[in-house]
Amino acid sequence: MPLIPEEPQIHESAQGPRATPATGRAASTPRPVPGPRPRPVPGPRSAATPRPGHPGRGPARPAPPEHSQVPAERPAAVPEETRSVPQIQLIPASAEGALDAADEAVDLLLDSGRAPGDILVLTTGEQHPWATHELSFGENSYWEQHDTGEDVFFADASAVGRATARPVVVVAVNGGDDALARVLPPARERAAALLVVCGDPQRVNSVLGAGV
Repeated sequence: MPLIPEEPQIHESAQGPRATPATGRAASTPRPVPGPRPRPVPGPRSAATPRPGHPGRGPARPAPPEHSQVPAERPAAVPEETRSVPQIQLIPASAEGALDAADEAVDLLLDSGRAPGDILVLTTGEQHPWATHELSFGENSYWEQHDTGEDVFFADASAVGRATARPVVVVAVNGGDDALARVLPPARERAAALLVVCGDPQRVNSVLGAGV
């Protein structure tokens, strides 16, 4: 049955307590509240320059806010072992706005307690700027970051076959007319708990209605 588009308020369920991630980001440094913002495009860096979220390897992702700044009531997650299929959430977005919507979804997931390594972001059109940035250091370095599973990993939809399963998969439908039908089935298979799709509701539901 087609999904009803939702506002970009990422949740996973309200059927049980949320498990506390084994790893997380320090809560001592305030993090900007997510909201409409320009997406920074990473600039060139040397091999010694830190990558996001890795001390000593790139521009660090801002730390989350103090607990007092996080809304007191958040939907609790259903334990992953009780799920047979991931929850699917559709966030309406144009092709031009899909990357920004995906970035916002990632921010909300991190603020809600998800560890960075829980999240895989796939793009159906233009590469996410972080993927382009990291690929400039070579395929081996790029996929080493994927294999360590310590940070949000950004990849082109064509690489979904190589990506391993993560609790959350975010798909930004930012182009590629034929890519959506190819990427959603394997993306759902790799999402252990939640699949978030940022794109045109009509296009997404046409694929979902086809049996995804």
